[in-house]
Amino acid sequence: MLGNLFRMVRPGQWTKNGLLFAALVFAGEIRDFARLEIVIIAAALYCVLSSSVYIINDLVDRESDRKHPTKRHRPIASGAVSPAFAGSLAVVLLVVGLGGSWMINREFFISALVFAGLNLLYSFLLKRLVIIDVIAIAMSFVIRAFAGAVAIDVPASDWMLMNTLLLALFLSFGKRRHELVLLEQNAGEHRRSLAGYSSYLLDQMIAVTTPSVLVVYMLYTFSSEVSEKLGTDKLYFTIPFVVYGIFRYLYLIHQKDKGGSPVRVLLTDVPILITVVLWLITAILLIY
Repeated sequence: MLGNLFRMVRPGQWTKNGLLFAALVFAGEIRDFARLEIVIIAAALYCVLSSSVYIINDLVDRESDRKHPTKRHRPIASGAVSPAFAGSLAVVLLVVGLGGSWMINREFFISALVFAGLNLLYSFLLKRLVIIDVIAIAMSFVIRAFAGAVAIDVPASDWMLMNTLLLALFLSFGKRRHELVLLEQNAGEHRRSLAGYSSYLLDQMIAVTTPSVLVVYMLYTFSSEVSEKLGTDKLYFTIPFVVYGIFRYLYLIHQKDKGGSPVRVLLTDVPILITVVLWLITAILLIY
């Protein structure tokens, strides 16, 4: 039973909440241990909220998940965990997450409330709407980045939010493409919005977002405003890591059919994992 509960809250997906640390790092505050402690607590609360949303999403999707080659093994879809118990747990986690968020500050609580509301709306409605489904996912990443800033009372960088949005769109379109290819003619039965996509359309959307991610990130690294704020004009040394990471992910999508879970790719694909680590180390060394 404990194993099923562990799988149901999806701890592997908690890595997404690492975005809450972005503002701390790029505001030059990583050596402020008081703020670091706040961000750790804030990220933990977002993990609780995320798990609540995942459980609710699995409850809503349990019938369609049973038709999916891999999702049918999820605890709720497989019948290992009852819907009543899962629903109760989701409510408890939601209350704990929002209650804890209120203890940090009002702005962070609002961000948590919007995050939970957007994801609940996604579970019940938005995921059925073509393109809007992907935008909703991307916005949940933007909210995470914004939440990390308001938690420690630093300005949320427009550059950071724009980079987050574009990267999230890129990853989400890649995920949709993987689902479409994997499920083929049964895609619409599993997720209604997939019936409105085609591999060609998604390839076009990926082709638009890919250069957008790269160009905006490059402009960010060369921005005089950013250089003055961070105290370095050498952030462009991180560009090769971003270029390789994006192209490596495209390779995995098109050649290896591994775009179904960006988190799993991050944790299991050694070249991408090394690239992310090297990017982070280089950025920290340049800033600090």
